[in-house]
Amino acid sequence: MQEGRVEAIYLSASARKLPRSVARVRAVHGKGLEGDRYFSRTGTWSDYPVETGRDLTLVEAEVLEEVGLAPAGARRNVLTRGVALEALIGKHFRVGEVECYGDRICEPCAHLERLTRAGVLKALRHRGGLRADITRSGEIAVGDAVVPL
Repeated sequence: MQEGRVEAIYLSASARKLPRSVARVRAVHGKGLEGDRYFSRTGTWSDYPVETGRDLTLVEAEVLEEVGLAPAGARRNVLTRGVALEALIGKHFRVGEVECYGDRICEPCAHLERLTRAGVLKALRHRGGLRADITRSGEIAVGDAVVPL
């Protein structure tokens, strides 16, 4: 599998506000990214019944470019380039110094389409990114490698 890179990092304090870009962030096992609404469990979740895959979301820059969606508009935490995120499902990988486990595809939701434009849901179906668990805390910075373990 090819090594990728972190192209951008986004945090959001509210589901209604556009995420802000940061150069680096602390990622905490079982909690997520410091400063993000999901870190304190104030984010909203789908009807997915399990507690896994909620720490971190990643999305491929190449997919967003193809769809014509701005990176912050995708509302994912980490924008990657050069790595096929779907290949990390069921695998352990590292983002910077943070170790993660790829849980499942991060499917787009109706809320995302309401915030962007009609057709985004269909365009990102099965390509909306990756939901991952943080298995070892650390820091993620723009430019860090994304590599399988």
